[in-house]
Amino acid sequence: MRPMRLGIDIGGTKVAFALGREDGEIVARWRRPSEPSGSSASDLRRMAEDARRLLKQAEVSLDQIEAVGVSVPGPLDRERGVVLHPPNLVGWGAVPVRDTLARELGRPVMLENDANAAALAEWRFGAGRAVEGGRADARQHLVYLTMSTGVGAGLVLGGRIHRGRQGLAGELGHAPVEWDGLPCACGQRGCLEAYVGGAAWAKRLRAEAPSESAVVTLAGGRENATPEHVVRAAREGDAYALAEFDRFNHYLARAIVQLIFSLAPDTIVLGTIAVAAGEDLCFAPLREKVDALLWRHQRGQCAIVPAALGDDLPYLAALCAVDA
Repeated sequence: MRPMRLGIDIGGTKVAFALGREDGEIVARWRRPSEPSGSSASDLRRMAEDARRLLKQAEVSLDQIEAVGVSVPGPLDRERGVVLHPPNLVGWGAVPVRDTLARELGRPVMLENDANAAALAEWRFGAGRAVEGGRADARQHLVYLTMSTGVGAGLVLGGRIHRGRQGLAGELGHAPVEWDGLPCACGQRGCLEAYVGGAAWAKRLRAEAPSESAVVTLAGGRENATPEHVVRAAREGDAYALAEFDRFNHYLARAIVQLIFSLAPDTIVLGTIAVAAGEDLCFAPLREKVDALLWRHQRGQCAIVPAALGDDLPYLAALCAVDA
């Protein structure tokens, strides 16, 4: 029997569990809302119970699992296996995720930043391959941007994950796009995440969306508004929603231009919110805004594309964390 691995993807709004293999085959999967208890120890204990339940349903024992990959929002100290006060995980301080889950499950555990793990999954199995007709080695420099509850970047440079000093490379969501701008969940101001992150955007909509906007109508009230409602309203031609996407693309372009000038990647892959928005609302206008800020000879050299793995991404990211 080929070796199997267990993957756990911990997000701000969901936890996903996968049983699979190194080649990307997913044998079994399950996901649930994150439902934080306010205690990281309780949250991790519940995740271990859920993982054991998935294995039991698949009729696989823990002894058959070579390792457990955990994909988790940063910042984190990968060497010690500790997550460090993640802004989008309520009640989590400095949490020894690796050692806690290793003790609970009795298997080796590898911890990886969620954006890094997703970048590796897209590079191996998704958009990184699709850009050049399936040649896995065609695109050696790929950046993946998480665009969900928060914003982060995973960097595959020269075909390898680049983590930087203390593993903090890629925290693009907390690079400023406005000096002394909007407050961010991390405690700083003007961060990219404060402008295009899903949680921050929802907070803005619930405070500012005009009552006559289709965003509010579709949400059943301003207090329920989310970026998903902005996508739907924009497709109906709602003026407020279209203006919101222009704002979204404006700030995202600022960040992407910095990536292109500093890293010169072949491919930039955008996830979640951008994928939902699609070509007309996001990718076409975003490329136009980015090109306007680049040197002429840089234009068109970096593909800006949607994530290709769809609902498989969190599962494959967690499985890829085993050998990231």
